[in-house]
Amino acid sequence: MILNRQNLREITNTEVLKPMDSVFDLPEKIIQFGTGVLLRGLPDFYIDKANREGVFNGRIVIVKSTDQGDTVGFEQQNNLYTTCVRGIENEKTVNQQIVNASISRVLTATNDWDQIIEAAINPAIKIIISNTTEAGITSSSEDISVGVPSSFPGKLLAILFARFQECKGDPDGGFIILPTELISNNSDQLKEYVLQLAAINHMNQLFIQWIKTANSFCNTLVDRIVPGKLASEDYKETTSKLGYDDELMIMVEPFNLWAIESSDPQVIQELSFAQVNKGVAIVPDIQKFKELKLRLLNGTHTLSCAIALLMGFDTVKKAMENDDFLAYVSDLMETEIGPSILDNTITNEDIQIFSKSVIDRFRNPFLDHQWKAISLNYTSKIKLRVLGLLNKWYQLHQHAPEHIALGFAAYIILMDTKEINGAFQTQHTASNFNIQDEYALALYQQWAKGSDHISDVLKSTAIWEQDLSDFPGFATAVVNYIQEISNIGIQAVLKNRSN
Repeated sequence: MILNRQNLREITNTEVLKPMDSVFDLPEKIIQFGTGVLLRGLPDFYIDKANREGVFNGRIVIVKSTDQGDTVGFEQQNNLYTTCVRGIENEKTVNQQIVNASISRVLTATNDWDQIIEAAINPAIKIIISNTTEAGITSSSEDISVGVPSSFPGKLLAILFARFQECKGDPDGGFIILPTELISNNSDQLKEYVLQLAAINHMNQLFIQWIKTANSFCNTLVDRIVPGKLASEDYKETTSKLGYDDELMIMVEPFNLWAIESSDPQVIQELSFAQVNKGVAIVPDIQKFKELKLRLLNGTHTLSCAIALLMGFDTVKKAMENDDFLAYVSDLMETEIGPSILDNTITNEDIQIFSKSVIDRFRNPFLDHQWKAISLNYTSKIKLRVLGLLNKWYQLHQHAPEHIALGFAAYIILMDTKEINGAFQTQHTASNFNIQDEYALALYQQWAKGSDHISDVLKSTAIWEQDLSDFPGFATAVVNYIQEISNIGIQAVLKNRSN
């Protein structure tokens, strides 16, 4: 039995949260660019939950921008799909199945452009959501009057122009535009490209002014691991238990965050789904959430990655089963990262809550998050996520942060590679693998120099764009940890620290 509206009544498993019939009569209120799992696992998850609680009361028209894949699965299932929420939340295991009914229809830009424009001029639709990947928010010089625009800014500009014409320039007739692409200031960049394209197309100045004043472009930050489709055996087991097939089924972790930057009361009123979703934060400035994610989640991942690989762990969840590794991760956030980012916008409570969620997320037994994947472009991640922490730490202290130094030492050891046919392979891991890092050659050459190579690595402005040996005691701490790891092994070093 396939999941669709007709078969809903035949699904008798009480572990599945099914939609009420009334949801199918709700009006369309959102145009969404993208059918990807992140959108279906985060914004669409919020919309579905709000509809269940009688708050937002609106559905989503999805625009499939590319010709890759098709919409047959959505058509066969009446746009229904199951969200499997699996993981750890507040130290308790979560395993929920929810049938999401937030999507009303899926249109393709190539074949259904007239219907998309028709939706765009519907005054009930006031929100546009997108995730066209980072490549989607880019400059374009196309003529949007000829056929279907190829770029996302082009499609958005055409939709805005259709709306402008329909509402006759009504200042209350614009959209709330919420890009979720993983780039900084995503909405600011999108707005810039849309306005550039409008100028290239010599569009009416009244229309351009309407874009600027009648539409709310809101920067956003999204954070949720959405692995997407279940593995084959997991899917068979899950569908057998639930009693139906669902080719659109996805898995998500319990943690969820959608930070939306706005202080406009009208925006807050229209985005009423935030009222019943604690993961949605509509705030005047989302920088706080960027910093919490970058430092506590991403920074902790980066600093603990090499340690886990040197200990022989292949996945995050396996490493977190080790008490000494868990203690390192917890202490790193509590004693060094948290105090470094504390300021007039980030409180101790913010840090404690987010740190606790990081531990839950790392321990998720349903995710096989590979440390090798986390190590990709390792040096660039250190630069982006850790160097800012070092600078913040040394604004407050004049001694080395021991946990950061240990993570840095493990990273340098991991980068002690051997060259094989132009590739650089690790030497100190249980299962050696090729390092994918743009600085792998430079680090390989540093190791080949001999006794002073560690100091040279830390001093390398070509790599770090600053001399890390300028931080008092940092180089000494890193060198000492490298020597200690070489002498007694990383596991013993961690155990000594946790005792």
